[in-house]
Amino acid sequence: MRKRKDIITSTGVTVHQKPLKLRIWNNRGYYLMFLPVFIFVIIMNYWPMLGVRYAFYDYKPVGEPSWVGLAHFTKMFSTTAFWVAFRNTLELSIMRLLISTFASVVVSVFLNEMGNLMAKKVLQTIIYLPHFMSWAVVASIFSLLLSPSSTGMVNGWLKDLGILARDQAGIYFLADTKLWRPIFYIINTWKETGWGTIIFLATLSGINPELYEAADIDGASRMQKIRYVTLPALNNTIITVLILNLAKVMNMFEPIFVLYNNAVYSVSDVIATYIYRQTFAIALPNYGYSTATGLFRSLVGGALVLICNQISKKTRGRGII
Repeated sequence: MRKRKDIITSTGVTVHQKPLKLRIWNNRGYYLMFLPVFIFVIIMNYWPMLGVRYAFYDYKPVGEPSWVGLAHFTKMFSTTAFWVAFRNTLELSIMRLLISTFASVVVSVFLNEMGNLMAKKVLQTIIYLPHFMSWAVVASIFSLLLSPSSTGMVNGWLKDLGILARDQAGIYFLADTKLWRPIFYIINTWKETGWGTIIFLATLSGINPELYEAADIDGASRMQKIRYVTLPALNNTIITVLILNLAKVMNMFEPIFVLYNNAVYSVSDVIATYIYRQTFAIALPNYGYSTATGLFRSLVGGALVLICNQISKKTRGRGII
């Protein structure tokens, strides 16, 4: 019989460790429960990674793949449309993150200051509801509201207010390069602000009430208590949320895909939609080029995660990975 291995802990206590096979057998129930999850992760997350090799092949629906080395990357870096999509990805994602975080903080502070509990719960429910709507439904709703036809509610209001003449054509908001981004930020804020407030409200609920009592004794007004007690308590959470979400800026697809169109590619096209069009929107797609673009996006996303991890260590004292 194999002897047990003795381990000395940091406190000087000797622990007798059983052999690995015996430990696995004793905990076989846990391993059996974990096995389906492990198989699923391998098949759905790691097995497809073998397709990364096609980034270095000329791979089309017709014919055998042929090795081209770095040709796809050379083509990608020399394509104007790719750099437009890359720039739009960073600009849209970062601005979306900053605006959503700011709106979530403002709404959470407002809800925290409400004294009527029933009104607070009703308002929270109303604000949370848009998050549970799919982006396809949200896009359909706002496409109807912003339609340039007679059925468009916003254009109807503009005509009723005299801003647009009755016989004047309506404004096509979602096809205007100057208006598309502000509208996208408004739609995203409407949809996601409520969900973002959950984290900040949880932080606010943990603030020591004695801090507010001390502020009352000092004669602080409500705005002063928000400025000197509430917001400082949120600082660490705000930084954490920004860092965690900054690592996901390259993954934006669905919100853009359901709202953009040919007229606004210059301000709305992102890398994910660019890959989609290169794969599904042309007659003879080159899967090798699409794979190369996706690989580059993944590498940039991985670099952002590492950068965010270092920022987290500097600001919070610990990393996110």
